[in-house]
Amino acid sequence: MFIARTLPLLLALGSGTVLAQNLAVCTEASPEGFDIVQYTGAVSFDAAAETVFNRLVDFRPGTTELEPALAERWEVSPDGLTYTFHLRPGVKFHSTEYFKPTRTLNADDVLWTFQRALDPKHPWHESAGRGYAYFDAMGMRDLIKSVDKVDDLTVRFTLNHPEAPFLADMAMGFASIYSAEYGDQLLAAGKQGQLNNLPIGTGPFVFSRYAKDAQVRYRANPDYFRGKPAIDNLVFAITLDPNVRMQKLRRNECQIALYPKPSDVPALQQDKNLAVDSIDALMTTYVAINTKHKPLDDVRVRQAINLAIDKQALIDAVFGANAASPAINPYPSTLLGYNKDLKDWPHAPERARALLKEAGAENLKLTLFIRNGSSPTIPNPALAAQMMQADLAKAGVDLQIRSLEWGELLKRSKAGEHDLSLLGWAGDNGDPDNFVSPNLSCAAAKSGENQAFWCDQAFEALIQEARQTNDTAKRADLYRKATSVFHEQSPWIPLAHPKLFNVRRSTIEGYTISPLTTNNFANTQAKQ
Repeated sequence: MFIARTLPLLLALGSGTVLAQNLAVCTEASPEGFDIVQYTGAVSFDAAAETVFNRLVDFRPGTTELEPALAERWEVSPDGLTYTFHLRPGVKFHSTEYFKPTRTLNADDVLWTFQRALDPKHPWHESAGRGYAYFDAMGMRDLIKSVDKVDDLTVRFTLNHPEAPFLADMAMGFASIYSAEYGDQLLAAGKQGQLNNLPIGTGPFVFSRYAKDAQVRYRANPDYFRGKPAIDNLVFAITLDPNVRMQKLRRNECQIALYPKPSDVPALQQDKNLAVDSIDALMTTYVAINTKHKPLDDVRVRQAINLAIDKQALIDAVFGANAASPAINPYPSTLLGYNKDLKDWPHAPERARALLKEAGAENLKLTLFIRNGSSPTIPNPALAAQMMQADLAKAGVDLQIRSLEWGELLKRSKAGEHDLSLLGWAGDNGDPDNFVSPNLSCAAAKSGENQAFWCDQAFEALIQEARQTNDTAKRADLYRKATSVFHEQSPWIPLAHPKLFNVRRSTIEGYTISPLTTNNFANTQAKQ
């Protein structure tokens, strides 16, 4: 029996000598759902894409390098328009009380997965209540001309134009492969909603149950194609407060605790019972400025808001020493096309006040949405908000702060209810396109993923051209030009590029921290 409260790492089963390994992970928020194609949040990716599902290709643990997954090999045509994937034979879908598969993975599952999102006439297309976030934001319907079954174990993607990050995109959570057989079963029973509550995949862990805002439970997949995980039972213990997460870790109620407060890291590193993992992750903390709301549609007002913020003071207080660097570009300096020539907006409240007066936006009142918990990109949302409130007041702006549960914040921000929204983005594939297309493109503005609702034609032309060329030098130049437009137009307040920290009991090994901020526990185990 899996004990959620104390969770000893080695739990005797019955009176025999067989020992089960159990892992409790203190996570920072509740997943939005398990039909992963609908979501972009890292919490949901961990709870579904990294546990229940697999993709055609994967990222090698701890890197952005690609490796085979459900596809054991692939070919790309010389013109970059055709990708042929050869599926791994004998991969089994999960067997549960609510679904018993009668066959192994084949091409029909890949077609069902992608045609559901791409084809408005597909019988499952309307089942995604929140839409197809990445498919829409990244323009996948315009990109993918067709997905065809060559034979049972071969699938061919034909594109309308070359797409430099396409293979990396296929390793992202939104490209997780579903069971067509399970989909057919649910459709016949009129239970399409069950796909979001009782997921079926091929991944290392089988979903057991979810107690909202409390726990998500899984058991090891005995038929996992890479071998059964060492962890027999996995639980995500949802714990919003980072202080409580660390307390649970020290009491061994959790064996891994995600995202400590950066200021607590030095003390955690001194605890011999704990190990701190850190990495320069692909993350940006920012405030989206809703350009649909007047007077925020005026670039002078957006620039004034940037000038009002004392960014370095905020970083020092919220992240601590050496835990984050100031953000100027929309993505970190390790990615292609980072524009080193951009100069950050200085902290200049009087200049901000003058710009607001010039724009006729004196005595401006704004509402800022923040989350009620912490995350690696926003370790202390309340403090960050209070500091911005004080800074903006010096420029004559009255900022009201509204704290929301993470899923509710995303829902309301994507609906455009905010003036400002404090957000963070973690890169999914190591390509700059993954920052600019989902968050700043015109397609993403239409879908609501671009929560600044900013659609700039000059910027759009540059990022579209960058996607469609495989010339690395040319891509880098195009992104540098695009980030210059971004900086001048100021649809965001880019705040920080944080470091990523996770903490584990020193008895835990095999866990690899990822620059993509995803957490996969398939290789994690406790020392014997």
